[in-house]
Amino acid sequence: MYVAATAVGLSQWGVCRELPLAAAPRAKTTSFHRRNFLLAPVSRSSVTPSFSCFCALAGDDVFSVTSPTQSNVDYLGQSTKGDLNVKVDQLDSLVLGGRSALEGPIEEVARAEAGEAEDLLRQLDIPGPFSSRHSPRGIFCSRTLNLRSISAIGYDMDYTLMHYNVMAWEGRAYDYCMDNLRNMGYPVDGLAFDPDLVIRGLVIDKEKGNLVKADRFGYIKRAMHGTTMLTTRAVRQKQDAGCITSSEKGKHETMIQMLSPQRKRLRNHPLGLAQCVNEMYGRELVDLRNENRWVFLNTLFCVSEAVAFMQMVDRFDEGAIPAEIAPLDYKGLYKAVGKALFRAHVEGQLKNEIMSKPELFVEPDPELPLALLDQKEAGKKLLLITNSDYHYTDKMMQHSFNKFLPNDMGWRDLFDMVIVSARKPEFFQMSHPLYEVVTDEGLMRPCFKARTGTIWGLYSGGSAQMVENSLNIHGDEILYVGDHIYTDVSQSKVHQRWRTALIVRELEEEYNALIHSGSHRATLIELINQKEIVGDLFNQLRLALQRRTKGRPAQFWSIGPLFSPPFTLLGMPTSILSFWIICTETMKMTLAATNMDDLELTESMQKLLIVMQRLDEKIAPMLETDGEHFNKRWGFLSRAGLWDKSHLMRQIEKYADIYTSRVSNFLHYTPFTYFHSQEQVRSPMIHTLGANKLMGVLSKTRVKPEDPSSCIIN
Repeated sequence: MYVAATAVGLSQWGVCRELPLAAAPRAKTTSFHRRNFLLAPVSRSSVTPSFSCFCALAGDDVFSVTSPTQSNVDYLGQSTKGDLNVKVDQLDSLVLGGRSALEGPIEEVARAEAGEAEDLLRQLDIPGPFSSRHSPRGIFCSRTLNLRSISAIGYDMDYTLMHYNVMAWEGRAYDYCMDNLRNMGYPVDGLAFDPDLVIRGLVIDKEKGNLVKADRFGYIKRAMHGTTMLTTRAVRQKQDAGCITSSEKGKHETMIQMLSPQRKRLRNHPLGLAQCVNEMYGRELVDLRNENRWVFLNTLFCVSEAVAFMQMVDRFDEGAIPAEIAPLDYKGLYKAVGKALFRAHVEGQLKNEIMSKPELFVEPDPELPLALLDQKEAGKKLLLITNSDYHYTDKMMQHSFNKFLPNDMGWRDLFDMVIVSARKPEFFQMSHPLYEVVTDEGLMRPCFKARTGTIWGLYSGGSAQMVENSLNIHGDEILYVGDHIYTDVSQSKVHQRWRTALIVRELEEEYNALIHSGSHRATLIELINQKEIVGDLFNQLRLALQRRTKGRPAQFWSIGPLFSPPFTLLGMPTSILSFWIICTETMKMTLAATNMDDLELTESMQKLLIVMQRLDEKIAPMLETDGEHFNKRWGFLSRAGLWDKSHLMRQIEKYADIYTSRVSNFLHYTPFTYFHSQEQVRSPMIHTLGANKLMGVLSKTRVKPEDPSSCIIN
């Protein structure tokens, strides 16, 4: 990379700007900090002479950039296009020590040079590259990605380049939807928008009127009918044992009385509507290919629809919907809600209200335009590809970008190509007519090919293939960034083989929730470990008793390695250590089972069973509340159980090469970052690793540890 700066620029602003190859010889400086635009000036003496000499020598004589024709594939399978190379024959002419400074063991040389580079960053008041890795605003990698090889970066707009206030935006969408339902004759009085009812990644079951959370395999772990959560197996077992409270019984009886005729068949179920999730779905899998039944909540835009539908399911079950308009089933009800919400969007009233007062709906992000400016000045072509129309796009982008850009720049100056009304996902799947927007009023004319060269236009429609042909950039040279798993990420990867980045704003809240729930999860894991130890011992005694009843020796194995190195209990929590000592005695009983009578074996097994039952009674409610710091109903976004991934997380890993909470997080990295994916066996959810490191939970348990780093950056 070139670093070009002048002494005046450095003394005045304390910053040197990283420039692309073509811009470096011009020694351009800027009037704002690339990391902190409230930067205080630094003194001229703080800039070291060696750095000044380095700046003076920066040019074609020192560095070269790997061109597409010269590029190869590195040892991780990534293209080397865009890599910066030092001309070795010029090393001896540098005043930084030349080639001799780099001699010796490479590990020691690397540490020394890294230390000097960190000193330079501190002098420039620029945070080091490691400050954002273990933070809610990190960029997390599912598939290795070399940003240096990316020639163009495309962006979605809504919930990507700008983040709406969910309560405000989706709340107004909900209000318009309710008004339309009221006009259609549906009883909506008394209903209010409650965004906590749903989270991204849930699935609507149109057949049963449920909202479900599935694991990575599609098995349903939690479910809600209407606005009532269905019970788990643990609650059902509690009822079977006669331990359910009178208040719980009253609640279930009340729900049964509220049932419509369609649901009276559940009257004989012990818990009425609070039917066990496992009993309702069994081993049935969520199959997103069956669009006639399942609807995946891909984006925050789905929140208003899901809340409205689940509330209307309650009204449907109560029999409150008039017979003349009542749909025959939950599918019909979902269709009615969808129609009402669709009208709210297409009639224009909602967007007109937002355009008139964007400050009420958009959360400003001053770092976002600067992050894109970094990428543009690094030689990336920037694209805006949105389904929103021209007028809405222009109004919202002006509000979100223009006031944060330097030197009277406008948002259009950032992008090499802007495509509105793109009609994604069809934009990635097929060709549509292309129009050029030629006036500020939005007038358009047919266009058969996007203009190429130094002047780019504003377009409507078209296709991804047209973009590739116009830019002469194809496939994995393009990174597309969006918030919709299917429309933005999945389809651009499946059909165009573009690299992908997913924006999940809720990651920041989840990351913090993981940290706050650290003590709870540590206790839960410890209890599960105890249950595992006791269960293994019980199974051995059970097998010993089985063998004795068949007239065979009870013991056929040696446990020598179990109680000798490398196995150790050092560092384990005291409770587990003391518990292990007790269990060791039980293990010795297993070894001596051949000499025991059946009564001794039976008594030992009885004690262990009671211990496991008591552990289960403590574990079950703790599992139910795991993740409540993020959402009391659904738990964590990325998990479906203590360790298993959610269906959402599986989709992210499958289709998103990287994912993060907001586009401005790129500002804390560089346009030249090399993201490395983590070992998936040890890293079930990549963004949780940094949180785990901060919690320090894993070092205290016998559960296999997760890698403490969240994303290795080159």
